[in-house]
Amino acid sequence: MSPHTVAPEPHPAEPHPDGAPAAAPAPAGTSAPPAADTAEPPAAAPAVTPTAALPGLPRTLAARARTLTAAVRKRCADLARIESPSGDAARLDSLAEELAAGYAATGATAVRQRCEHGDHLVLDWPGQQEDLPHLLVVGHHDTVWPVGTLADWPVEERDGRLTGPGILDMKGGLALLEGAFALLADLGQRPHRPVRMVIVSDEEVGSPDGRRQVERHLRGAAAVLGLEPGHPDGRLKTARRGSTRVRLTVTGREAHAGNDAAEGLSAIDELVDQLIAVRGLARQPGTELNAGRIDGGTRANVIAGHAEAELGLRFATAEAQRRTLDTLAHLTANRPGADVRTEVLSSRPAWPERTGNPLLRHVRSLAAALGQHLDGAPAGGAGDTNLAGARGLPTLDGLGAVGAGPHARHEHLRVDQLGPRIALLAALLAVPLPRLRER
Repeated sequence: MSPHTVAPEPHPAEPHPDGAPAAAPAPAGTSAPPAADTAEPPAAAPAVTPTAALPGLPRTLAARARTLTAAVRKRCADLARIESPSGDAARLDSLAEELAAGYAATGATAVRQRCEHGDHLVLDWPGQQEDLPHLLVVGHHDTVWPVGTLADWPVEERDGRLTGPGILDMKGGLALLEGAFALLADLGQRPHRPVRMVIVSDEEVGSPDGRRQVERHLRGAAAVLGLEPGHPDGRLKTARRGSTRVRLTVTGREAHAGNDAAEGLSAIDELVDQLIAVRGLARQPGTELNAGRIDGGTRANVIAGHAEAELGLRFATAEAQRRTLDTLAHLTANRPGADVRTEVLSSRPAWPERTGNPLLRHVRSLAAALGQHLDGAPAGGAGDTNLAGARGLPTLDGLGAVGAGPHARHEHLRVDQLGPRIALLAALLAVPLPRLRER
């Protein structure tokens, strides 16, 4: 979606020379956010709205966002029609090209980071104050849906809901950020500070390669924003559980199941017993387990010589994660001669809830200025924002589309929430950040 050819309005007043407007009053029920992260405000500076440095911006953003809704809705649908399952390098690379072209039309420079399972994208937009630390946005362009899903589940709109594979998680979020940058371009504006975006191709399988891309760009970031869908009611995500994918592999000994059964050693029987024992881990505080895939054996008349399972684990705390993975790493076989091995396929640390959260207060204040009521809450799923949140960096996720049903056949986004999200993202880009961390 290229920027609309709209005559730009007069530029809003320039921000304070040091990029730090006075502290903003938060919505009712919250405390005021701290001062800006770039400089202390004058001691006697009066409290003002968070957009005082850019007068008239909330009204302008809200109005322009409404005019962009139809184009962003189409962009969401078009991206969802480009099937991009994890591991399908050709399709992921095709979508990466499409995304790079769309973001480039809004002023970004795009670099493809090669990966054999599908290239990652790193995009940069210049800011009004290039010397400030960058704002990092993280996203992904892979989905959980196999090629061919569109044949019996086409992208379509019903009753104000746009449905289709990957439309919410997270083609919608990718389209929304493109719309926010297009909106600023229409107004002749740039983000207040440099913005960098990392789009990985393997998030849905735990970012085994994409993780290093995200971690590389965490260095020096002022804050980190995630484009995963928000909670179904629109709330943002302020914490996420840790997650780990583990492959449990058992090697036994093949033999004829009738003639030489005593010579065999069933890897499947051993795996079943191991899974029954492993299931007990879910009774430990802060740990959840899902046996997501099981495979093994060849034929009913052959004792299985090989079997494996892929486990998905969720952790409320770093301690629960450490304890559970240590247990899995030291599994031993019940049957003499069998071999049991554990391999960690991908892992994300737990991102704990933190008190205060000045970044959430800032976003709530911006939302209030735009006429929106917005809050945040912890989320059950994990994502690449875990990598930032676990390090204590100012982090918020769930800034993508509002809807429900990710990874399910009723996955959809709400069309009426596209405009408000475009306006909020544009405000986050344009308005100076408050101070988010103690010096």
